[in-house]
Amino acid sequence: MARAKSEQTIVAELGRPETPDETAARKAEASRLYRDRKTLFNLLYALLASVALVAAIVLLVPRSEGSLLDPVDYATVAESAQSSMPVPLAVPDLPEGWTSNAAEIRTAPSDGVISWYIGLISPEQEYVGLTQAVEANPSWLADQVAGGLASGVVVDLDGVEWTVYDNRSGASGQDEVGNVEYALTAESGDSTFVVFGTAEPEEIEVVARSIAGTVLEQSEGAE
Repeated sequence: MARAKSEQTIVAELGRPETPDETAARKAEASRLYRDRKTLFNLLYALLASVALVAAIVLLVPRSEGSLLDPVDYATVAESAQSSMPVPLAVPDLPEGWTSNAAEIRTAPSDGVISWYIGLISPEQEYVGLTQAVEANPSWLADQVAGGLASGVVVDLDGVEWTVYDNRSGASGQDEVGNVEYALTAESGDSTFVVFGTAEPEEIEVVARSIAGTVLEQSEGAE
């Protein structure tokens, strides 16, 4: 005796058995939802992996406070560079807490003026630059002070008279001053000295005072 055909399952939402087309549509929708969920999970896994990789890089890469550059022994660099310069190079004698991230001889591309440069980081983690040029000209000096105008103020620091350039808060009338927010300049013999930076004037004056001996020595040698 032939087995009776099994009864079709009644779908609750329909109140009747599904038609073949409805069954196919339901399975297709279920397959689509599965693929969408799988894609979303893959994206989440990829995002988490990326975040973990970035965190690992941040933790493993060594960093120094106040500067991304390695500390530089500018006194040693000055000793090596002295033979290439016709004047004694300024080497700041600074108190504890100061560091340097650059020291080199530079040649201005526009007029060929040769200068000695030291980049410093103050105890307050602000930038101070020291530049000593040989036989500088007015255009070179204008570049060093970001085109600012002398404030008309002259300060005496340990016997050296420095001209003040104050570019803070647009005081100089210049829109783009970069790191030259405040600067001091002095001329002595064949050298022009510029001490500048984003640090407070008091910290910039510390650097200026530290090279007073070199500035005065060149002034005496020119007489």
